[in-house]
Amino acid sequence: MPNPTAAMLVIGDEILSGRTRDANMHHLAQALTRHGIDLCEARVVRDREEAIVDAVRALSGAFDHVFTSGGIGPTHDDITADCVARAFDRAIDVRDDARAILEAHYDRQQTELNEARLRMARIPEGATLIDNPVSAAPGFTLENVHVMAGVPAIFEAMVASVLPTLTGGAPMLSQSLQIFRGEGDVAGPLRKLAEAYPDLSFGSYPFQRQGAYGSNVVVRGQDPGRLDEAMAELHRLFPG
Repeated sequence: MPNPTAAMLVIGDEILSGRTRDANMHHLAQALTRHGIDLCEARVVRDREEAIVDAVRALSGAFDHVFTSGGIGPTHDDITADCVARAFDRAIDVRDDARAILEAHYDRQQTELNEARLRMARIPEGATLIDNPVSAAPGFTLENVHVMAGVPAIFEAMVASVLPTLTGGAPMLSQSLQIFRGEGDVAGPLRKLAEAYPDLSFGSYPFQRQGAYGSNVVVRGQDPGRLDEAMAELHRLFPG
């Protein structure tokens, strides 16, 4: 049985402008790989309602899971929750359980739960809350879309909260070999090896080091025995 599939939707003008470098996709890809869920696509969209709604609808219909990052804070441009609600035709409003979480958090900090902060308690109808042990404001899951914060520490904590609730498949394993030959020399034998092992994935990643060309060949698969066989053949083709 194939592994469940996933997509990531990164939301924010600050990512597209280059002001902020996204680290969340890298973390999510590693976490999903360990859990046996295949990350198949990632998109970045700006803080525009139509763009977010269209992307949520397209990705949720194409993959088993969608993970969003960004746009659930207290400011006017944090519109992800509203867009996800619209994508699934759900009402959205301040929810009592989310409000209680925020009230307890800000009481401990002796900080006012003002109107802006209360925006973070607006949850679409029928959604399940995602725990946020870092800053309290919850994410949520609606249908197959997991809506999370963009701040990396909070995003990572939310991923850790969600993954145990999801059914995964076989973890993706990988092995690599560094070959000090150009890709043009590697390509032919590597193509034949890939044809001989159609259940494995082969990737070649070139580098140049101190004037010498080389390739890091990475082999990925779910069967450790097949992976070992392919790597043995790769070593035979390109001995050190």
